[in-house]
Amino acid sequence: MWKTRITELLGIKYPIILGAMAYISESQLVASICHEGGTGVIASGGFSVDEVQRYIHEVRDMCGKQAVFGVNLMLQSPNKDDIAQLVCDEKVPFVTIGAGNASSYINPLHQAGIHALAIVPTVKLAERVQERGADAVIIEGMEAGGHDGKLTLMALMENVIPSLEIPVISAGGISDGRGIAAALIMGSSGVQIGTRFLLAEECQTHINYKNALIHANDKDSVVTGFSKNDSVRGLRNAFTKKYLEAEYDGASIEELRALSHGTTKKAVIEGDVQNGYVLAGMSLTNLKKIQPMKEIMSELIAETEYTLEKASSLLK
Repeated sequence: MWKTRITELLGIKYPIILGAMAYISESQLVASICHEGGTGVIASGGFSVDEVQRYIHEVRDMCGKQAVFGVNLMLQSPNKDDIAQLVCDEKVPFVTIGAGNASSYINPLHQAGIHALAIVPTVKLAERVQERGADAVIIEGMEAGGHDGKLTLMALMENVIPSLEIPVISAGGISDGRGIAAALIMGSSGVQIGTRFLLAEECQTHINYKNALIHANDKDSVVTGFSKNDSVRGLRNAFTKKYLEAEYDGASIEELRALSHGTTKKAVIEGDVQNGYVLAGMSLTNLKKIQPMKEIMSELIAETEYTLEKASSLLK
């Protein structure tokens, strides 16, 4: 059993969190990592309030009423306030809050007895949510799949961790135990991982999506929307080619959002990995095969422990 400030805060065995991925992070996937000593976050992006409520109940049915798991509150979603009310009513153990300033949601969550974890892209926002009472922050580097910022995870760890008193969880481009060990050595209290868990047998993502990840190489990651401060990372394909051509030909943000509307669902649900958006992080070469969550977690834990033990031998 590992001991970090996040394992103690949340009451989990390992400080490994399955990130919330739109249309992907539902009850079966979240429950599978909870069974292995980590924890997962139910996505609200792509799901209705009723679906999120059903997933909350299903996780508790599969893992017990005392299961530790979270729900993501995406501040760009039109149903964000309804989701916020739902998690308070359901008293989920913790909530991750992203795509905006989490400050106004922290106190209502605390009043409901819920830990508030804010996703932040800068030191300034990290300090602000700490002042407002956030229990921890998640720093997500531009290496991450999906929506991200413009700073690398290394730069964020260098800048944010020394500036805060509350625990920091690191995310973005972490796909194996070496990445987990590096984050812990840098002072992180835990990590959040998304792309690696897409290859879990328990993940309901279309098989075409999974195969696209397995066959991707280290140069297949691309960012769209960078020039519009609306960065999203995924695999290079026909859709990203079309988007990037429009972006750098001067299309407006409204035109670009119309172009990308529905493309995540097209890839995840329909399996169209050319015209849909295959969201994925930069660390792709470790994604070799589909495995049970139990096997993935065992590998992550063993790799982390081996790397940390090996690192200690560097100092004599």
